[in-house]
Amino acid sequence: MNVKWGGEMLKKVLTGLFSFVFVFSLAGCFSDPIQDDILSYSNEEMTKAHELEDTAVSAYNEVTGQNYTDDETMYATLVDDVIPTYNEFISELNNTHVETDELREIHELIIQGANTQYNAFVKIAHALEDQDADAIEEANGMLDDAKKNFRDYQHQLDKLAKEHDVEWKEEK
Repeated sequence: MNVKWGGEMLKKVLTGLFSFVFVFSLAGCFSDPIQDDILSYSNEEMTKAHELEDTAVSAYNEVTGQNYTDDETMYATLVDDVIPTYNEFISELNNTHVETDELREIHELIIQGANTQYNAFVKIAHALEDQDADAIEEANGMLDDAKKNFRDYQHQLDKLAKEHDVEWKEEK
């Protein structure tokens, strides 16, 4: 059987082809809402939160481990610097605007980790007041749990970013 490419048949084929090309060209015009959310989250929403966390954790690190001098100095730093700044960090996290469910679920991990770490800092301050070594040990376990939450948060955020073609730039 011989099929002729008459006017009507050609019109149908060309209409189908143009429709196909039009749909794909439009797809390139629309952005990925998750990608947009990750970029806004990382570049704008979380900037102040990260600064607050860095300030609090740096103050804590200045009086712990190899930098530890005495309980009084550590207690004063916790009560005067670390705990208030970390509380501000948590407030900032709770006020962070997240558009998509996928990113919101990941953001909850950092909130969970921050709350655990905050409670550990408070427990350490109370333990120093009471000279309670068991409470210090418990607080150290809480700090380990917080670190796990922060690692999970970063892993999940990296995974979501990769799935939506977001690349992180190294800070200098």
